[in-house]
Amino acid sequence: MSESNTAGSTQISVSRSSKRAVVIGSVGNALELYDFGVYGFVATIIASKFFPNDDPTASLLATFAAFGIGFFFRPLGAILIGRLGDTKGRKPALLITILLMAIGTVGIGLIPAFETIGLMAPVLLVLCRILQGFSVGGEWGGATAYIVEWAPPGRRGLFGSFQQFSAGVGLLLGSTVAALTSSMLSDQAMLEWGWRVPFLIGGILLPFGLYMRRDMEESPAFEKAKNLAPENLAKPKLSAMLNIGMFSAGWVGASYVTINYMPTFTQRYLNVSRTEALWMSTVAITVMTLSMPFWGHLSDKIGRKPVVLLAAVGLAVLSYPLFHLLTVNAETTMLYAVQCVFALLVGAFSGAGPAMLAEMVSTSSRTTGMSVGYGLAVAVFGGSAPFIATWLVGVTNSPASPTYFLILTAILSIIAIARVPETSRQELH
Repeated sequence: MSESNTAGSTQISVSRSSKRAVVIGSVGNALELYDFGVYGFVATIIASKFFPNDDPTASLLATFAAFGIGFFFRPLGAILIGRLGDTKGRKPALLITILLMAIGTVGIGLIPAFETIGLMAPVLLVLCRILQGFSVGGEWGGATAYIVEWAPPGRRGLFGSFQQFSAGVGLLLGSTVAALTSSMLSDQAMLEWGWRVPFLIGGILLPFGLYMRRDMEESPAFEKAKNLAPENLAKPKLSAMLNIGMFSAGWVGASYVTINYMPTFTQRYLNVSRTEALWMSTVAITVMTLSMPFWGHLSDKIGRKPVVLLAAVGLAVLSYPLFHLLTVNAETTMLYAVQCVFALLVGAFSGAGPAMLAEMVSTSSRTTGMSVGYGLAVAVFGGSAPFIATWLVGVTNSPASPTYFLILTAILSIIAIARVPETSRQELH
């Protein structure tokens, strides 16, 4: 066979493997965000079923606290599963994570309510959240590393964006299923058993994910790093993980405040019905998700830093005016418009972010470095976001006060962006 034919055959093979890598890496993230989205969308019902209290705010705070507990186990999963992914391969790590996530998701849908088993109900709910948090800690970095390492030259931003695109698809599925369930059932049926349906449906992704990951190939970058002598293998640098954590602060803070907390905010403070609040979130998530490949592709053309800087500065400058605008003008059109603006800013982070973070860490420590840095950011600024937002409103009596949290996290992202070099033109090392 001629050299040109061999090169062409290799290019076709790499192209097919690259596309398959996107599906393999994305399915777990879709399941993760599906569950997290559903939890946020039915939070007010979970509060009444697992944390009954005469004070609705206290009940809701307990619900978001349970939501946040899982995030604090992400760093542990990031270290253990991330290390497994860097030493034994991306495949065993990603098989473990999708199995654990599915068990946690379906488990929440099967737990009896407080009125049936008492304190065991919230205990089991927290255990499911811990299981999910642990598995997701290794999933994000492993899946991102796998997709970016398989990306063709000059297209890491675009390919990496599909890792977060799958998260948007998961959120979209979660919000759509929750909205459809709420629309089709009476309030009483939704309260009694309907809220369980979205969690149980999440289990459908497990067989597909296991099937796709069963025969997955290790990436060429990992195979190359695996053959290096131990003394030549790089370990994750503390400075790189710190930059990843700071950069991710604005990204995850905005994601969880504007996606998970917004349905609760519009229902409690703007008198929006549960069904309409869910449909508003569905539209915003659709806008965010569809914009991600554009932002990822743009970062391949003009660089990662301009795209993510636009997102961070936009959040720092626009958060308070937009939230304040909602408190004085809660018309339906305005509610949709404001949520879509936030969605585009989060989309810019999500489109360029995966490739940018992957490029900060060497192949031999990429899964661990990304997982730990990003996992710490999610634990501190993501899982706590709905709780902090609810607490800020209670303390200040101002519905716009969650923006103080958004502005702080956006500033941390801006600092991190200023500290790192442009990496879009560099080869993975």
